[in-house]
Amino acid sequence: MQGKAVVLAVDGIRIAGQLYLPVSDKPPPVVCICHGIPSGNPPDPADGGYPALAEKFTSSGFAAFIFNFRGCRNSGGNFDILGWSRDLQAVLGYLYRQPEIDKTHMALLGFSAGAAVSAYVAAGNPRISCVALCAGPAEFSFLNDPSQSLLDHFRRIGIIRDAGFPVSTEDWADGFKTVTPANHIAGIAPRPLLIIHGTSDDVVDISHARRLYAAAGEPKQMIIIEGAGHRLRQDEQAMKLVLDWLKLRQSTIFPVSLGTLPA
Repeated sequence: MQGKAVVLAVDGIRIAGQLYLPVSDKPPPVVCICHGIPSGNPPDPADGGYPALAEKFTSSGFAAFIFNFRGCRNSGGNFDILGWSRDLQAVLGYLYRQPEIDKTHMALLGFSAGAAVSAYVAAGNPRISCVALCAGPAEFSFLNDPSQSLLDHFRRIGIIRDAGFPVSTEDWADGFKTVTPANHIAGIAPRPLLIIHGTSDDVVDISHARRLYAAAGEPKQMIIIEGAGHRLRQDEQAMKLVLDWLKLRQSTIFPVSLGTLPA
C-alpha cells in the first residue's frame, strides 16, 4: 500500500487529503470517501477513523481518497454546504488527473452530510461511475431551527472559525436548501446507486432513506440494517456490504462526454 498527502486550493482555502494506492499492476478503481458533519466530541482513541476505512478498501484492491471538507480538522475555511460541494468537485478533478487510477471507475462513498453532498455533486458530474450513500438525509431538517442557533452550534464545535462568517446568514442557510438530496438524486441514474441506513439511526431518521430511494432512478438498491445507528463507518456489517457492492460495480463502465467538465 502506498499513500501520499494531497493539498488542494479551493476558493483560496486549503483542502487536505490523502490518496491511498494498492500495489497493483494496473490502475485500480478509486473510492472517494466523504465524511459528515463532525460531532464535536473528543475522538475515540480506539477508532482508526477514515484512514482505517481507506486502508480497508485499499487492501481489497481499490485506491481510496479521504479528505477534510472546509472547516474540518486540518483543512481551512468555515463550514458551508455549497462550499463542501465545490471542495468535492475539486477533489474529483484532482483524481481524474491521476494516471495511477482507473478513470472509468470512480465511486463516491458518502456519510450523512457527506452523502448529501455526494448525491448533489454526482447528479451533475458524469465522471462518477457509482454512488453509495450511508445514513444520508433526504433534506436538511435541522433548518427548522433558527439559523443563528445553527451557526452558534457550529461555532461551538469549531467548524465555523471566523467571526465574520457567513457574510449573509440567509445565503448560507439557503445553501442547504440548494443541496437538498431528494431534489437531485434522480440525476445519478443510470449509474448504480446504493442507499444504506440503520433502523436505530437517531440523527437521520430511516424515513429519509425511503424518500431517497423513492426519488432515485434505476439501477438502485436500498439496504436497511436492523439495529444499526448513524455511524455506519464504524459498523462492520455496513462496510462489508458497501465493499461487496462496489466490487460488483467494477465490471460496469458508463461512457460519457467529459468535455464540459474542468480538468
